[in-house]
Amino acid sequence: MTACLVAAEHELMLLPKVLPTALFVALVLAASLYGLAASGHFPRSAKAPAPGVGAPVLFGSIVVVLACAVAGITAALPVVPWYVAVIGGGSAILAAPLVLQRFPDRFVDGRGALVAFAAICAVTALLLIWSVSDFWS
Repeated sequence: MTACLVAAEHELMLLPKVLPTALFVALVLAASLYGLAASGHFPRSAKAPAPGVGAPVLFGSIVVVLACAVAGITAALPVVPWYVAVIGGGSAILAAPLVLQRFPDRFVDGRGALVAFAAICAVTALLLIWSVSDFWS
């Protein structure tokens, strides 16, 4: 009987971790999608600039995505179990190329993908930080 009570308490303790875990996986997916989209904007040689993409948009969005990824992962570390983070984050990274194929080439090759994925990373990181801070209070 005691084992049933411990198992029931353990399940109840895991329930508040569902939202931060889902937001963590969404953040990793958005950052992976951004990385794939941004990698197509770097020219092969220094003579050929990236067509249609301004350097401030590209490098500014890189800073935003890196800051959001670091902040979100740091916020999720105390709440999300490491094995769940590895499985969820790895699945998001592996799914990113398949998800990116669903977007039109015009969107992925232009500034829209950079701005959209950076904004999604920022919103997801803010929601993740909010959900973790709400979890601890």
